[in-house]
Amino acid sequence: MAPLFLAKIMISENIAQPLAAALASKGYASLTAVQDSVLTPEAANRDLLVSAQTGSGKTVAFGLAIADDILGAGAQLDPTDRPLALVIAPTRELALQVARELSWLYEQMGAQIATCVGGMDFRNERRALARGAHIVVGTPGRLRDHIERSSLDLSGLKAAVLDEADEMLDLGFREDLEFILQSAPVSRRTLMFSATVPNAIEKLAKEFQKDALRIVAAGESRQHGDIEYRALNVAPRDREPAIFNLLRLHEARTAIVFCKTRANVNHLLARMGNRGFKAVALSGELSQQERTHALQALRDGRAQVCVATDVAARGIDLPGLELVIHADLPSNSETLLHRSGRTGRAGAKGVSALIVPPAEQKKAQRLLKTARLEATWGPAPSAEDVRARDDARIMDHPSLQDAEDDNEALSKTLLEQFGAERVAAAFIRLWRDGRPTPEELQAPRLQQNQTPSAPRERGEFGPSVWFSLSVGHTGRAEARWLLPKICEAGNITKDGIGAIRVREDETFVQISEELASRFGPQSELEPDLTMTRLEGQPSLDRPAPSFSRDKPRHNAKPSGPRKEFSKDKARAPRAAEAASDGEGKPARARKERWTPTDRKEKAVRDGALKPKSKKPAAGKARWAKPAASGRNASAKSAGRRG
Repeated sequence: MAPLFLAKIMISENIAQPLAAALASKGYASLTAVQDSVLTPEAANRDLLVSAQTGSGKTVAFGLAIADDILGAGAQLDPTDRPLALVIAPTRELALQVARELSWLYEQMGAQIATCVGGMDFRNERRALARGAHIVVGTPGRLRDHIERSSLDLSGLKAAVLDEADEMLDLGFREDLEFILQSAPVSRRTLMFSATVPNAIEKLAKEFQKDALRIVAAGESRQHGDIEYRALNVAPRDREPAIFNLLRLHEARTAIVFCKTRANVNHLLARMGNRGFKAVALSGELSQQERTHALQALRDGRAQVCVATDVAARGIDLPGLELVIHADLPSNSETLLHRSGRTGRAGAKGVSALIVPPAEQKKAQRLLKTARLEATWGPAPSAEDVRARDDARIMDHPSLQDAEDDNEALSKTLLEQFGAERVAAAFIRLWRDGRPTPEELQAPRLQQNQTPSAPRERGEFGPSVWFSLSVGHTGRAEARWLLPKICEAGNITKDGIGAIRVREDETFVQISEELASRFGPQSELEPDLTMTRLEGQPSLDRPAPSFSRDKPRHNAKPSGPRKEFSKDKARAPRAAEAASDGEGKPARARKERWTPTDRKEKAVRDGALKPKSKKPAAGKARWAKPAASGRNASAKSAGRRG
C-alpha cells in the first residue's frame, strides 16, 4: 500500500508506485516542505526557482519533480543513447552524493546514472556515457569538457537541474553554466535549487528559464529549529584550545571544523593529530581519491573530526554529524547558513559553534543578525567543564549499567587481589587514556551577548584606573598606534579604554576599573614601551603640544637663519661668510667642498699617489697610483693611451 503522501504527487500512477516504494524503503513517512512544494499542480511542467534550507531534502525534491519528464507514462526506462536529465553541482562530493540519492530513488525503474566530475578518470566517464545514461550528474568544468569533446550529447535533454546554484556562481562557474545550458534544447525544463537567491541567481534565471515558478520553502528565512547556535568568546591565543575542548565536551559521532584557507586546514589537522584526535582533512589540494577516502573514514567511524574549507565541504552529507565548529568566521551570512546546514538534518539535533576572539566579535554579531540567527553567547568550555562531562559519562558507561556479567570470576579475582578502590581507579584511568587531555583556557572577555553601542559621550566612562606609558610626542606616539597594543596586552577591547592623553614624553591611558587588574603594576607592551599603574588621576590641565605647519616638531631642524658663532671660535669666519648668499638673503653655513683635484693633491701630499708627467697639450697634471710592474702594467698603460 502506498503511503498517504503519494496523493500529493502529481504524476501518473505507474510512476508513483515505484517512487513510493523507494521512499518507503528509506523510511519516508511524509514529504518535507520543499518536496511537497515542487509537486503541486501549479508546479507541473514549469521551470522552477526554488530556495530552501540546506538539508531540507532538495535532492529528493528535484528527483521527484523531473520524474514525469524522463519517465513519461511508463514505469520503466528504455535504453537511450542520450541523457534525458542533467544535474549540475558545484563540487565533486555533492555531485557524487546526488548520484547516490538518485540511484536508490530510480533503482526500480532501471535508470542508468553516470557521473562526470573533476579528478576522476575521463576515459571511464566517456565509456559510461557511451553505454547510455538516463541521468548525468556532474560538475560544470568536467561537463563542459565532455560537451566540447563530443562525448556528451545534450540534444535529447528534457530537464536540467542546477543544485546549489548560488555557490556555483560564487565559484566562478557562470561561463561554464551558460555554455552547458546553451548546448541543451530550448524546450527543456530548467530547475534551479539554492539555499539563497541573490540578484545574480535571479539574473541567471531570467536568462535561461521561461515563466519560472518561484518557490520559497517554509523555514528559509529563519534558523533551523534543530540547530543550536553558540558564539564562544575566547582569548586570541585560545582559539585552537577552545576548539579542542569543544570537541571533547560533545564527543560527537562526527564533527566538522571549518577553516578559511587550505593552510589553516593543514595546520589545524596537524595540531589535532598531536592531541590524539582522529581527524581527516577536506581541501581543494587533495586528489579525488584522497577526498573519497577521507569521507569514507568519517562514514565508517575510523575518524570523528573533519577539518575542511568551505568549497571542499559544500553539500556533503555525513551521517551522525552533530557538531559544526567555525574555527574561522565565514565571510558572509550565506556561508554561515551553508556551513551550519551540515548538521540538524532530517529531524536530527545539532550544534553550530562560532569561535569568536575579541577582534571579531562585532563581525560575528553582524553575521548572525544578517542571517536572522539567534545564538547563545558565552565562554568556551573550560578544562573543568570537560572533566565534569567525562565524569558523568563514566557513571553512564554501558559496562557499569549492564546487569549481566560474563566475567564474574575475573571480577572477584580483581577485587580480592587489588581492592575495589584500585580497580575503580584503574577503570577511570583506562577510560581517560584514550581521550585527549582538556586544555586550560584564559578567562574570556565576555560571558554574554553584546550589541554594538553608539559612540560614548565624554564623562560616561565610569570608574577607572589611570596608567602611564613611557612614550609621548617626542616618540611620535599616537592614540591609534597605542590602542591595539594596549588591547592585546590586556586581552580587552577598545570599549574598556577611556581617554588617551599624549604628552611630551609620556602618555596617560584610562582603563575601566573592572579590567585594570589584567595589567600589573608595570607591564611591557613591547621593547622600550612600558605601562605603569598610577595612584589616582594624573594632572591633565596643561594642554598637549600642538604642531602646525609653521612650527617644527620636537626633533625637527630649525629652518631660520643660524646664529653667528663667536669670533673667538675657530669656525667663526666661515660661519660669518655663509650668513649671506650675496643677495642679502640669509643662508646656512656651507661645508667646505672638495673637488676631485683637491682630493688627488691631498693624496700626493700624503704619499698615496705619485704625480704623472705633464702632457704639453693638456697643460694639466694628471695623477695616478704608483705604476705596477710586469705584463698587467703594460696592458693598463696601453689601454689608457688607446
